[in-house]
Amino acid sequence: MMGEHKVRIAAVARATELSRTTITLLYKETEQKFDPESDDRLRRLFNFQVGV
Repeated sequence: MMGEHKVRIAAVARATELSRTTITLLYKETEQKFDPESDDRLRRLFNFQVGV
C-alpha cells in the first residue's frame, strides 16, 4: 500500500507512531510476528477495510 500511495517509511512511522523498523519489516514482508495493533494503525492510515 505504501508503494501505491507513494508514502515514505518515515511518514508512515510518524503518522502511525510505529517504529521505522516495524514499518520496514512490514514493507519488505519479513516481519516474523503478527501484531494486530500495528495492522489496525496501518489500516486506519490508508482507510483500508477488511472484507469490504
